[in-house]
Amino acid sequence: MRKNFSLFFVVAGLFMLILGAFIGCLSSLVYIIPDFLKEYIPFNQLRPMHITSVISWIILTATGGVYFYLGRVEKIKLYSTKLATVHFIIFIVIAFGIAGSYLTNQMGGREYLVFNPLLMLPILLGWFLFAVNYFKSVVNTIKNWPVYLWMWAVGIIFMMFHLSESNFWIFDHFRDDYIRDVTVQWKSYGSFVGSWNMLVYGTAMFLMTKIRNDVNIARGRTTFFFFFLGLTNLMFGWAHHTYIIPTLPWVRYVAYGISMTEWIIFIKIVYSWSKSLTKKDKQEYSMVYRFILASDFWVFVNLVMALLMSIPALNYFSHGTHITVAHSMGTTIGINTCVLFASVSFIVTKVNGKEMFNRSKKIVFYLFNLSLLIFWVALIAMGVFKIIWEANNPDGQVGVMHAESSTYYAIFIVAGSLLFICIFLIAYPMIKALIPHCKYALMPAVVQREIDHIKKAQES
Repeated sequence: MRKNFSLFFVVAGLFMLILGAFIGCLSSLVYIIPDFLKEYIPFNQLRPMHITSVISWIILTATGGVYFYLGRVEKIKLYSTKLATVHFIIFIVIAFGIAGSYLTNQMGGREYLVFNPLLMLPILLGWFLFAVNYFKSVVNTIKNWPVYLWMWAVGIIFMMFHLSESNFWIFDHFRDDYIRDVTVQWKSYGSFVGSWNMLVYGTAMFLMTKIRNDVNIARGRTTFFFFFLGLTNLMFGWAHHTYIIPTLPWVRYVAYGISMTEWIIFIKIVYSWSKSLTKKDKQEYSMVYRFILASDFWVFVNLVMALLMSIPALNYFSHGTHITVAHSMGTTIGINTCVLFASVSFIVTKVNGKEMFNRSKKIVFYLFNLSLLIFWVALIAMGVFKIIWEANNPDGQVGVMHAESSTYYAIFIVAGSLLFICIFLIAYPMIKALIPHCKYALMPAVVQREIDHIKKAQES
């Protein structure tokens, strides 16, 4: 696994995306068929499986991208490929452990990370190995760090802290106080998302510098202002989730002010970058360019939603409805997944020497964004309908509300199914293109050297 080992992370991430999207489709059927799979895998097990799979897609693909970009693009000698290999093996073994925890209903965590808390120990070990490898590789190797190196560094460090923090509930000091428990829970998850955003947005900045072939993009004042703005959101922006909790007033005020700044600078950076590209730049990495622009669109629409949701009076009604789900889907699919699709497209282009792009892929790209838009709007409509219905029927039965929401549920399920098909049609060719390089990485070193020698002879 010495050469191209980073591709194992990427391929595993793509598999987790397909799995997560498929489980999401199965879960959505519960809205119109309440007893669907109830005897085998009930909704309370399907939901965390879906969430964990999608989170794994983000984490694995972002991590694989960092390893690939450092070694294959920046030509930085990695401190230890053995540590990276152990890192990958730990994450894959833990994936089976988490699946076993869900399937056997051995769960004990909170909200998103509901698997057995003991599994968090090897996960933290994997992140620690990643941190050692990263800092040993780049510190004293690169001077005047571009912003993406800072973003990756911060993402790795904060990821370890907030994953630990998400399990503070195991201590009596937190578990015995409901308000403290819920506050720390939402703080850790909000900052957990902020941590992976650092890895993902760092990847976006890296791709923009490479397509433009201008590292100064990642060293400008505006770019670093965006970095510090994102860092501030990572550390404090979580608090807009806790308006309904009786915490100190200044916490809510700070969170509200910070939430008003989310993503604004990123929109400006991508807009300025896209305007500066030549026609040749756009054609050479056409899918990378398209997915980054798509992520910018989703940043904009989710920014509008985030601004509205951060207003305490509106947050009081929207929190806990499908409006919150729409926000999370818009960010994890519209922003994170588009950036990571751009990343994988770039990686495939680098390892194959040509981009995977044709007319059919262009059609799938637009269908992906259209189905996501319908899916997103349907979730918002479901949330608004619930708010209005509960206001007009304070003593009404939930079953009646679900029955009256059937039209919205149908649109939501159809759009989600189309979205899954598009995700599969994008991800599967990427897996197919990367698998041969993974097979190469598993060959003995002597065989790899012989293959490299033959390739060089053919090229000359």
